[in-house]
Amino acid sequence: MDSGLLVARIVIGLLMAAHGAQKLFGWFGGYGLKGVAGYLEGLGFRPGSLFALLAGVGEFGSGLLVASGLGGPIGPALMVSVMIVAGGSVHWKNGLFSMSGGIELPLVYGAIAFALGLTGPGAFSLDGLLGLSEPWTPIVNLGILGLGIVGGFGNLALRHAPEKVAGAA
Repeated sequence: MDSGLLVARIVIGLLMAAHGAQKLFGWFGGYGLKGVAGYLEGLGFRPGSLFALLAGVGEFGSGLLVASGLGGPIGPALMVSVMIVAGGSVHWKNGLFSMSGGIELPLVYGAIAFALGLTGPGAFSLDGLLGLSEPWTPIVNLGILGLGIVGGFGNLALRHAPEKVAGAA
């Protein structure tokens, strides 16, 4: 079981960290903070620069925490939170599947993160190596994951109506 958790954590965590690096640093073909800020402004997240920074740090940080297995459910909860925001603000309206820009990918990331938050990172993790697994009881894990869910929906609630572009239907 610990080997399976390690594989899942590394793959999901590093992919999410890379996704955050696109936003924060413009790496891997990303737009960097300035480009993401403009995009988020258009979606109704104002100020866009703040939301771009929060999204980038949330994705990058959660990915590194999940991949390393440090902080118990904190990394998974952050990942769930940012995937709720991405799914609700960008992908939901496009249906289920990724090929049409749908919610499939944020749903997969979020579900795997939630599952990892419930199971814990396993023995092959920094928490396991450093003996930091004790505070992460099932009820604590569920509570922190719940905070991630509330944070994601709270972030969506802060969103303003997207701006209409002149001449757009």
